[in-house]
Amino acid sequence: MQTRNDWVSEYEAHETDYFKKGKAMKWTDPGGGKEFQQAPTGTHEAICFGVIDLGTQVGEWQGKPTLRRQVLIQWELPKCPMEDGQPFIVSKFFTASLGESANLRKILESWRGRAFTEAELGGFDSHNILGKPCLLSIIHNEAGKARVASVMAVPKGMTLPPQHNKSVFFALERGEYEAATFEGLGKGLQDMIRKSPEWQAISQKAIKEFDEPMDDGPIDETIPF
Repeated sequence: MQTRNDWVSEYEAHETDYFKKGKAMKWTDPGGGKEFQQAPTGTHEAICFGVIDLGTQVGEWQGKPTLRRQVLIQWELPKCPMEDGQPFIVSKFFTASLGESANLRKILESWRGRAFTEAELGGFDSHNILGKPCLLSIIHNEAGKARVASVMAVPKGMTLPPQHNKSVFFALERGEYEAATFEGLGKGLQDMIRKSPEWQAISQKAIKEFDEPMDDGPIDETIPF
């Protein structure tokens, strides 16, 4: 279970121009690298189906490289289908921080309809937002890509259709993750995660453990193989 400490990194800071300008939206397609229909602008009912830890990523701030622990949140728009009948999907990158000025915290508080208490921050579990409904305000950037401008609570009494996409939760903290979940991510996201020092540390640990000799105990000569 992830707690606040799982989200907060030593690279906590305001969102950089790199992300504010929408450059990160090249990963709007969670399936990996292909062009696809952009969600229309406006306010839409949405359901969160994906929370993906991307590890520490390189960004840019005032012409200088920066390091930010990043997380991608994905939503589907159940009442807004694409041409093939599948619901539109939109995503947004965040610096993985719940600090007072962090954009992620502001979005989550707007989504839940009230501010976090200190106790709630200390016990926050990122897994809890999966399957939760909200209202998304969507705009298009200069390149025509759909971008999440704000997230709001669903009015009381409003109901949404059942979630269509399978929930996806991926975490790199402490090297705990499911290989099958990683393999199910789009190639673009996989490549992004592989560049993170957290992923590289996991890989080095796995190699070391694989190379260590195993003690199989005494051999029973009565067993043929």
